[in-house]
This record gives sequence, C-alpha cells and structure tokens, in this order.
Amino acid sequence: MKKIIMVLAACAISAQAQEASQADKAAELAKKLANPVAALISLPLQYNYDEFGGANDGASKSVLNVQPVVPLSIGEDWNLIIRTIVPLIEQKDFPLDAMNESGLGDVVQSFFFSPKAPVGGWILATGPVGLYPTASEDLLGGEKWGAGPTALALKQSGPWTVGALVNHIWSVAGEDDRADISTTLLQPFLSYIVQKTKTTVGLNSESTYDWEGEAWAIPVNMTVSQLFKIGPQIMQLTLGVRYWAESPDNGPGDLGARAQLTFLFPK
Repeated sequence: MKKIIMVLAACAISAQAQEASQADKAAELAKKLANPVAALISLPLQYNYDEFGGANDGASKSVLNVQPVVPLSIGEDWNLIIRTIVPLIEQKDFPLDAMNESGLGDVVQSFFFSPKAPVGGWILATGPVGLYPTASEDLLGGEKWGAGPTALALKQSGPWTVGALVNHIWSVAGEDDRADISTTLLQPFLSYIVQKTKTTVGLNSESTYDWEGEAWAIPVNMTVSQLFKIGPQIMQLTLGVRYWAESPDNGPGDLGARAQLTFLFPK
C-alpha cells in the first residue's frame, strides 16, 4: 500500500512539474512575441481591413501581410533578425475603377543586427531596410526600389514591454514617371502579459509620414493575443481594432480591424 501511495505521489509531483515547465515555456514565448527582434522563428499572417471616406466613401481595402521572421546567430554576441513583409492586397468599390485591383504589393524587408545581451536593460537593434517593387499591378505599388535605415529599442520588465521601431525609406531607382518615395515609419508599442492565461494586451501605432506628399497616416491599434496549441504546432491568435487618428485626404475612415495568426517554431 505504501508503495502505491509513493508511486501516486511521485506521479502527481511529476505532473505538477510538467505543468510548471509548460507554463514557463508559454510565458517565455509570450515575452518573445512581444519583442520584434527576439531569436524566434515565426510566421505571422496579419489581416487588416479598412473602409475609406471622402471621395472614396464606401471603398474598402483588405491586406494580408505574410511576415516571416528568421533569426540568425552571428558569433557569440550578435543576432541578425530578418523581418519580411509580403502584402497581398484587395481594393474594392473605389469610384475610380482603376483602383479596384487585387494582387501582390511591394515587399519590405528589414535586417536588424541586435546584441544578444541587453544593453543597460534595453534590447537594441539597427540595420538596413529595403523596399522591392514587386507589385503585380501598377496601383498596388510605387514601382520604385527603396532603401534606408531602421532601428529598434525596447525594455521588458516583468509582464510589461515598451519600445519603438523606426525606419526611413528613400527611393533609389525605378520608373521615372512614378513619384519619388521618402517615408518615415514611427511605431511605438506597449504590451502587458496576463500571467495566468498568457494573454497579451497590446497598444501600438504604425504612423507614417510621407515627406513627398506632406501627409501623416496615424493608425492606433488595440489588440488582444492568445497563445494556443493544436497538436505539436504552437500558435498565437490576435484580434484587434484600429482607430485612424490621422489619415490622408480620401484615405481610411475612423475605424478598421485586424486579425493575425502567428505560427511559432521555437528551438
């Protein structure tokens, strides 16, 4: 009888240890997902929906961003994080029929060189960003090659992550009859992880300033993300709403929506 009790107790302790280990792994993954330059292979599929106002009232734009993230170790002290954004675009119900197109947009690819260890408690990264004229239709892209710098700084303290990502892209080559590109991206972000459920509540802005057109676009995104697992595959589902604090003339209206499914491939 004593042996049976000891075996049952050992099984219970082992099960508790496994649960604690799984909870720790989930917490670590949630924290890495809050860090855009974490050493974590992932494949986010991000869907954004916006309706337009002004002269384009009633029109809509749907974008599915395929955003693979590939980290590479460079020696003992550095990582190279390659973040790529491949947009698949559908535009509908624009008064100008030529705007009603669907297909591939221009690809943006960032190369972040990041120290493996935080610097003074901050996670830092910097490197080049490139713009590739891959659009399948003229109006879905700028028909320009672009390049510029990008940088990121963030701090993680307990369940909190706060930071910002910035870049600037200038056109360097392309079709002469298309407008030059000079665009700044400012992306401050804040997130909080609910420890019990590993749910992440996030707030960010993906603000851009078009220096050629002298126009701001300031969407503010509020999201809730949840880790889950189907079989061996770990994923995170994100749902959110977007408020356009500022948009170009005849651009997106007040509200938009976001949904994202991220496939995770931890080592």
